[in-house]
Amino acid sequence: MDDRTLNGLLRRFGLSDKEIDTYLSLLEHGEAKASTIADAAGVSKRYVYSVSESLENRGFVEVNDHVVPTTIRANPPDEVINRLRSDADAIRPGLEERFSRTERRAEQFEVIKSRVTVIKRIRSLLDDAESEVTLSIAAKHLPEVRESLADAVDRGVLVLLLVSDDGKAPAGGAEDGSTELDGVASVVRTWSEAMPTLLTVDSAAGVVAPPELLRRSDTDRQAIHFRQEQLAPVIVGSFLGNYWPAASEVATAPPAALPAEYANFRHTLFQVTLHLRAGETPRVTVGGRRTDGDEAVELVGRVVEAKQGMVEPTNNEFPVQHSLVVETADGTVTVGGKGAFVEDVEADLVRIEAGDPDGSDSTGEADGARAVDE
Repeated sequence: MDDRTLNGLLRRFGLSDKEIDTYLSLLEHGEAKASTIADAAGVSKRYVYSVSESLENRGFVEVNDHVVPTTIRANPPDEVINRLRSDADAIRPGLEERFSRTERRAEQFEVIKSRVTVIKRIRSLLDDAESEVTLSIAAKHLPEVRESLADAVDRGVLVLLLVSDDGKAPAGGAEDGSTELDGVASVVRTWSEAMPTLLTVDSAAGVVAPPELLRRSDTDRQAIHFRQEQLAPVIVGSFLGNYWPAASEVATAPPAALPAEYANFRHTLFQVTLHLRAGETPRVTVGGRRTDGDEAVELVGRVVEAKQGMVEPTNNEFPVQHSLVVETADGTVTVGGKGAFVEDVEADLVRIEAGDPDGSDSTGEADGARAVDE
């Protein structure tokens, strides 16, 4: 098999070009130090460590960090193939179950006329959430969706929750709201005013319901359940730009342990913000594209600022601005999420790692932004 065919097949299993170069170099050496593999693959030693951890999680290599210096060993190809086959078999039931939901994909809009159905749709969407939830809901109905919210948080979903129509903010429970709100969201805000019930899940689906529908049984007002990737970001923008700033923050989850990796950029920004405010200097590896030319790029550096409107005190310059300012060896670069146009780079995937307390680079490796061949 020629190298081009082999590389193409490995890409199908989610390996980037740099990961493929590193892995093939490891296969040729069998077992070697990170510096040896870095020289052979033409990447930095830090990148070899980062990639090796990812490759180890997928069963391609074994990192021997109990010896000094650390060595990395390529697993026998038979073991790798068996692991891939096992993983493919394991995902079959989930793929088949999702494929069978044809009726849910076919119906992009559903008109809902009852409070019971609204709550049912909200719980169902929360149970399917994979990366991000934004939800505004009246305080009296929070108990009806609390379990689904807590489960989403436990799965690692970013949950931004606004508890509205709350005459004694924070909502119910203990005087400070801590008991009732613990574990139900990444950030919780409360507002004494009535507002629509707004739910978005993974910027792809959601529910919009007027306050009257959940308050009264004799109203002729109706709700909409939608599955529309063009509409959901508009609802998220309205939620973050119009309603979220008017509410008061009452609970915030602790930062996640590092390293951590996120495809959802707002979750990346949320975690980076928490670590910055804890006095840490997170480092990031960003995979994405330059917004001025659509060139694929890999960016490595330390975060010097997080501009966001999710957690108080907010510091974004306009309501939907969510971006990172990253210092690299090539200069300062701004990073945004999907659809970014103000920032330098649109991120697809971000890995966050703990940095040195003083912000220095303990390895001596140069950071920077590198173009990625596709």
